[in-house]
Amino acid sequence: MKPFAYVRATSLGEAADAYAAHPGSRYLGGGTNLVDLMKLGVETPAALIDLSRLPLDEITDLPDGGLRVGATVRNSDLAADPRVRTRYPLLSQALLAGASGQLRNVATTGGNLLQRTRCGYFQDPSKPCNKREPGSGCGAREGIHRDHAVLGHSEHCIATHPSDLAVALAALDAEVELYGGPDTTRTVAAAEFHRLPGDRPEQDTVIRPGEIITALLLPAPAAGAVSLYRKARERASYAFALASVAVVLDLGPDDGRVRRIALAFGGLAHRPWRATTAEARLTGAEPHPDTVRAAVDAELARAQPLRDNVYKIPLARNLACDALATLAAGTHPGPPAMP
Repeated sequence: MKPFAYVRATSLGEAADAYAAHPGSRYLGGGTNLVDLMKLGVETPAALIDLSRLPLDEITDLPDGGLRVGATVRNSDLAADPRVRTRYPLLSQALLAGASGQLRNVATTGGNLLQRTRCGYFQDPSKPCNKREPGSGCGAREGIHRDHAVLGHSEHCIATHPSDLAVALAALDAEVELYGGPDTTRTVAAAEFHRLPGDRPEQDTVIRPGEIITALLLPAPAAGAVSLYRKARERASYAFALASVAVVLDLGPDDGRVRRIALAFGGLAHRPWRATTAEARLTGAEPHPDTVRAAVDAELARAQPLRDNVYKIPLARNLACDALATLAAGTHPGPPAMP
């Protein structure tokens, strides 16, 4: 392992100063992904700047009925919070589907968004990977890619983003709060926080060098809206999504037509995929199964599957159609049971 310095920050300012003083440093939250990548030799930071002692571990109510979730709130605490379970059940469902209790007890909310792809070529320094080593090529394109992207990929990268939480946040119209120094806090829509690969696949997010995720901002849920997270994986125990879907649905009480819908896919792209085409087709329509299927098919018509991952298209379609049918019928399960 490459030697590295370690700094335990006591304030945001101290963390930002330490980052500037140590070129090639990385911020450390729970370390559930970063430390693994260091062991593999994929990440070789010059310094780790520990943010876990910063006062960012609270979930607070916002004046408009939303929530502010601090970046160091543990995934277990976020999933179990009664306000989250009541107002945003798909958020709890996504977190509980994402990892074992042991990992959720350590992983932070901010770190969850910054975890990196589980593509085997990225995680193996002996293999070509443009994300790990720009210009080396994408070994997965002609290699093993059955778990890889079908939407939004490029010739340079076909990796998928692994976070379940990020998919739920995209459907909830959440925002990510970023600290870049005194008086330079900004917010970014969660759906736009992660990038498509283009010709710069090494850049996972729009975060600027030295910026720190300080919080997630959840808008107040619409009265009468219901939500659901569904995930398909290769085994019943915890695994990354082959495909997943997060849905927020608001039906008119009189005519049963869709007043508002938010639909996001996971496991299909380099970032959570907000299905804007399907949303536009369904808004104002009755959620009849044929209408829903046609809308989802219109979204997935943009897919460009590779040799071995064509199956992801019908899988994603069926997940979305089933989730929407469940919500429209009023049979959604509500807050998940805590393990």
